[in-house]
Amino acid sequence: MKNNQQGFTYPLVLCLLIIFLLFFSMHIEQLLTERKMAHETAAILQQEYYFLSSVKKVEWLQQSGGIPAKGTIIYVNGTMDYQAETPSGSNQKVNFTLCLKSGEIITGRGFFDLKSKKMVKWVN
Repeated sequence: MKNNQQGFTYPLVLCLLIIFLLFFSMHIEQLLTERKMAHETAAILQQEYYFLSSVKKVEWLQQSGGIPAKGTIIYVNGTMDYQAETPSGSNQKVNFTLCLKSGEIITGRGFFDLKSKKMVKWVN
């Protein structure tokens, strides 16, 4: 108790408490950042999956007889609308629009080769 009466213990405990709170807040900030990154990564992977599935379906439609002028593919968390333009030469451009339930709208373009009936180029 002599140290407490001379004023040594209180500043030491206060400094240790401030250091603890500083490190604790740094770890909380890092945890929140990692959670935010994980959520954004999951959303981006889902969007990529929807685009890949849609391109494969449109490619299958092309191989089985031709792409309809317009179409919609419905997914759990959004809808994919596609619109095929008239072919120019041996290439056909298809515009894809993904509307997610969260309100995001993402567009992309696929270029299909009519001879090989495969996608040759993708622009997001």
